[in-house]
Amino acid sequence: MNLRELISYTEVVAVGGNLNKEVMAISNDSKEVLSNAVFVAVSGYKTDGHHFIVDALKGGAVAVIIENSAFQSDTYTWIQVKSSRKALGDLSNIIYGQPSQSLNIIGVTGTNGKTTTTNLIARILEDNGHIVGLIGTIHNRIGKEIIPVRHTTPEAPELQKYFKVCLEKNADYGVMEVSSHALELHRIRGTEVDVGVFTNLTQEHLDFHRDMEGYLTSKGKLFSSLGCNAKKKRRKFAILNIDDQYEKELEDMTSVPIITYGIINEADVKANDVKSSSQGVEYTLKYTNQEIPVKLKLRGRFNVYNSLAAIAVGLVEGISVENIISTLEKITGIPGRFESVNKGNEYVVIVDYCHTPDSLEKCLKTAREFVQGQLITVFGCGGDRDRSKRPIMGEVAGRLSDYCIVTSDNPRSENPEAIINDIIPGLEKGAGSNSYLRNSERREAIFKAIEKANPQDVVIIAGKGHEDYQIIGTQTLHFDDREVAKEALVKTGKWKE
Repeated sequence: MNLRELISYTEVVAVGGNLNKEVMAISNDSKEVLSNAVFVAVSGYKTDGHHFIVDALKGGAVAVIIENSAFQSDTYTWIQVKSSRKALGDLSNIIYGQPSQSLNIIGVTGTNGKTTTTNLIARILEDNGHIVGLIGTIHNRIGKEIIPVRHTTPEAPELQKYFKVCLEKNADYGVMEVSSHALELHRIRGTEVDVGVFTNLTQEHLDFHRDMEGYLTSKGKLFSSLGCNAKKKRRKFAILNIDDQYEKELEDMTSVPIITYGIINEADVKANDVKSSSQGVEYTLKYTNQEIPVKLKLRGRFNVYNSLAAIAVGLVEGISVENIISTLEKITGIPGRFESVNKGNEYVVIVDYCHTPDSLEKCLKTAREFVQGQLITVFGCGGDRDRSKRPIMGEVAGRLSDYCIVTSDNPRSENPEAIINDIIPGLEKGAGSNSYLRNSERREAIFKAIEKANPQDVVIIAGKGHEDYQIIGTQTLHFDDREVAKEALVKTGKWKE
């Protein structure tokens, strides 16, 4: 595409240099710039892309988009814009052919439940004849082809390129987790979302957002944008968890039809008579004038909410309720989400991604529903993230567990012992000082928990879930809670095939 034509799709302040150039790609990473690419200099939180313009030009960039007028130059073609991030979204969408115009796009946002809900939605669609591009925390995939991820929601160039590949592989749906960071940083700008799903909003990312209202405002951008400047003829929907305290505020932010789901309050898609066990959850689905039994192999009340959201999406996409439930009842689990390491053994070990106060509480309450012995919890908190949630998570773990081992999660640049020090006051408030152990070596902590476990006990290893790495300082090291737990079970003679 001609550069002059391309920049007409975003808000330009000034230009310099030759605009009669052909552009084939776009990037905000100077290391990934190819020939005939536009480099977008983004002022980030840790680095400023303007300082990498020379590297981008050496890599083959034919022009640079800047926000800072100090980087205007006679030696290269530049385009100054009001917002580099908005321009990145606008232009990525155009360069890759506005792919969301040819896909049905379903976006799921919320603090917890995004991964499970998107996976359930994808399975429902696939079982009913659709090819789905899935974008999320665990991985991206198109059909059965797995594509590694770097962010829950990719940067705009990656996202639009991914949607383009989805079309090339004949996909008709894109189902994506939409993080608050992505919304605030305009990563999905230019993407026409057709169905927005809200799971819940609890404390998280307050190192990034100023407060819960700021966090809500970021999430709300998904719903306020639904139907705006729409080019597709299909109807848009907002699917909202009516039991969440922020649901009414999200209703006020959107102008499209709303479908509600829930357990407590009256909803368009509602679960009654919820029963939970170690084998899964059962409930009666109430939809219009129908009452239909649902029996999931997924465990926990939180998965009732996830399944209701998926049911609501399936219904607005025209899939019969019978077909939707048939799919849901076949699903045995999602990697790293309340995942049993040793299924069927008397020593129960479960790995879960819960890393917020709310998700940890839901995880432990679910285990409490079926544990016959003691509940032993291994957990920590990530470094360089919201410190205020650390004592809260400690209190939750202490209150709901019989014994806790406090350890490292991904400490990043922080001292692991300092992170644990932040957790301990809450832990002692919830449990007292005699019911926990601190060990900053995560491998040792997992071994100690499993060594301590007796038959009928449940060990919860919380925080990392599907992750197969640990970030310590600037190093990313291989570490998988599931692998370590299995090794500990084998070495202690508690593993049964």
